[in-house]
Amino acid sequence: MNILIIEDDQRVAELIQRGLEEQGYAAEIAYDGEIGRKLAINKDYQLIITDIILPKINGIDLCKEIRSVKPDIPIIMLTALGRTDDKVEGFDAGADDYLVKPFDFRELHVRIRALMKRNTGQGNNGTTILKVADLEMNLRTKVVTRNKTEINLTPKEFKLLEYMMKNCGRVLSRIEIAEKVWDTTFDTGTNFIDVYINYVRKKVDKDYPVKLIHTKPGMGFILKAE
Repeated sequence: MNILIIEDDQRVAELIQRGLEEQGYAAEIAYDGEIGRKLAINKDYQLIITDIILPKINGIDLCKEIRSVKPDIPIIMLTALGRTDDKVEGFDAGADDYLVKPFDFRELHVRIRALMKRNTGQGNNGTTILKVADLEMNLRTKVVTRNKTEINLTPKEFKLLEYMMKNCGRVLSRIEIAEKVWDTTFDTGTNFIDVYINYVRKKVDKDYPVKLIHTKPGMGFILKAE
């Protein structure tokens, strides 16, 4: 598996590269966002690791540009910016996971394996349309509608709603959502899952009298048609 590392700190980049190569991966380094963009778009990688604060093109804009060309490639952001707002911005840009520096390489490796397992193991058992009441999601075209009106979702909002629709009628804890949608351990010191639930709720429920997304205090969230 070939991985691209976009990191301007040479020491950090080489440590990641060495750790990946010891695990049997091929790893290439780009030391600024512009070179990273060219490599990501023109070469074949199975996963991208990028810092946010980069010369020439920052990681947020870089992630958006890569996503516009290669929507399915897994992207992990590494950064010293650990606030909830920073994480939300990273996920909104299209990142699949977000790891705050300093980090243990073992944790990075676990997250890489989780993302690759998810990507290689994806399958809908032939089902391409999910429906709950008048909410409909097409997994092939990535189009979501309610009462035949299209709803525009970010990639992470789409994944969150997809998981909730696949588990319709079941209470989902924040821990489960973090593990299944973000492939990460839930950090009780942040509220980014609540932030995303609110984003999706506004888009799915705000203009409709029948609400589909419900909060179960102390337990989590549930999507159901009442």
